Amino acid sequence: MATAKKDFISNLPKIYTMYTGGFIAFVIFLAIAEQMGMPNKIIGYIFMAATIGLYAMIGIMSRTAQVDEYYVAGRKVPAVFNGMAVGADWMSAASFIGMAGTLYVQGYDGLAYVMGWTGGYVLVALFLAPFLRKFGQYTIPDFLGARYGGNAARTVGIIAAITASFVYVVAQVTGAGIIVSRFLEVPFYFGVFFGLAGILVCSMLGGMRAVTWTQVAQYIILIIAYLTPIVWLSLKVTGNPIPQIAYGEVLQNIAVLEQQLGVTAPHSAPFNVTDRTNFLALTFCLMVGTAALPHILMRFFTTPSVKEARASVGWSLFFIFLLYFSAPAYAAFAKYEVYSNVVGQAIADLPSWVASWTQVGLVAVNDANGDGILQLAELTLKADAIVLATPEIAGLPYVIAGLVAAGGLAAALSTADGLLLTISNALSHDVYYKMVNPNASTTKRLTIARILLVFVAFCAALVAAQKPEGILALVAWAFSIAGAAFFPALVLGIFWKRANKAGAVSGMIVGFALTMFYLVGVQFMGMEKWFNINTVSAGIFGIPAGFLVIWIVSLLTKAPAQEVQDMVEDIRYPHIKQA
Repeated sequence: MATAKKDFISNLPKIYTMYTGGFIAFVIFLAIAEQMGMPNKIIGYIFMAATIGLYAMIGIMSRTAQVDEYYVAGRKVPAVFNGMAVGADWMSAASFIGMAGTLYVQGYDGLAYVMGWTGGYVLVALFLAPFLRKFGQYTIPDFLGARYGGNAARTVGIIAAITASFVYVVAQVTGAGIIVSRFLEVPFYFGVFFGLAGILVCSMLGGMRAVTWTQVAQYIILIIAYLTPIVWLSLKVTGNPIPQIAYGEVLQNIAVLEQQLGVTAPHSAPFNVTDRTNFLALTFCLMVGTAALPHILMRFFTTPSVKEARASVGWSLFFIFLLYFSAPAYAAFAKYEVYSNVVGQAIADLPSWVASWTQVGLVAVNDANGDGILQLAELTLKADAIVLATPEIAGLPYVIAGLVAAGGLAAALSTADGLLLTISNALSHDVYYKMVNPNASTTKRLTIARILLVFVAFCAALVAAQKPEGILALVAWAFSIAGAAFFPALVLGIFWKRANKAGAVSGMIVGFALTMFYLVGVQFMGMEKWFNINTVSAGIFGIPAGFLVIWIVSLLTKAPAQEVQDMVEDIRYPHIKQA
């Protein structure tokens, strides 16, 4: 068995190279079939069925009955492939679907998401990943329970992990529902549960082992899907196939078109949509939230060593960079196509994609002046439509639209898998095994984990079917919740031996409760904003409060036991006696 696993790990580059070539050949085959007359609807069905079928096959082949494999993939994932899995786990529907769309709508102000989400990985590398890998358990509540003693900190961590992860997973299921409903032409409600089925077949049988190898496959699909249309557009519009370089020229063209169309909030001008304070607050919350998300930190438990954990953070940043560096170009090319080829057209002659996306609820046309010509103010394109609709807006072959849909679905499913594992593991491992029945057999533990995973996924689908707030807003809320609840306790737990149980529990409760109070109060209860801070940055109040409360309460109460302080000392030097 050990030899077979070793052979599998050594053959990973060959396996995924062949997989990438096979996927590209599959796309080329569909492109040829389209030119020969294959209907668009059939292409959409083939893309959805083939990709979800592929993920299901990987999930079934990776099924396991071993606890170490189910929770941490046997701790045998090499740094490069863990980096790809983190990239897929990270680049959710929010990144794939929402980021370029937000940059399209907000222009410069949307860069807060790019800077916050990439900057967060610097915090992960410096403050958390290697030290948590040295600790060497299964979950973040595991660390909180061991570091601070007893079940109080573990319990607060479980509640916060479930809350943040559930909000986040609802966003992913919503994204999957949008994609499936549009490209399979089914109601949104059915699209949500179709996406749910794809999520479950990846994660239920094999846990982290299945999710890891599925996420590597999903990253390859999503990055090909994201880059293909903008490389094509860049070549078409500028003659330069490198969009990250070419889009400067497009920004100049957009500025000219904005003057002609009377746009009062230029794409490249700062602070048109949000003010400087909210821009900086959002960047801060996204950075800290990135470094505190349980489903991301869990990924660094899967590497063979502390050194590999640190290296995998670097690889993660590289793989994430490929998409994030391209998102501003995606937004610019999409806006250029809309301004130059859609606005000013006769409404009766608008292309079919307008009607298709109108049915999904992401596009609206209102001929306010009744002249039959589409004015800019008469077209509403929601942020979540931009990436998925751009291939059709630009008149690219429909197979490219299907490819982008497959990429968006891969992004949504990969993140949902990681989030559902976080929630089910918190309930089955941290609650049931650690607190209720420490003598439970391996079979019973994994059975309960799988049942809970299905239950939580079904609940998330029910919430997503109600069409909640935009995907990016949901995700930003999750980051504020995670940052406020976890970051102060994790960082001080690693770097300050004097931090104790009373301080950590108090700080986590205050940070979590304050963030939730502000978010729910302002968003749903009509409460006045504090200092005009938007709810996507609710963590700006909870994060510093958490640090302050942990510091004060720890100093006013008894210091941790010597063995706990020795454990902290050991964790602080991750290069020594690697786990």
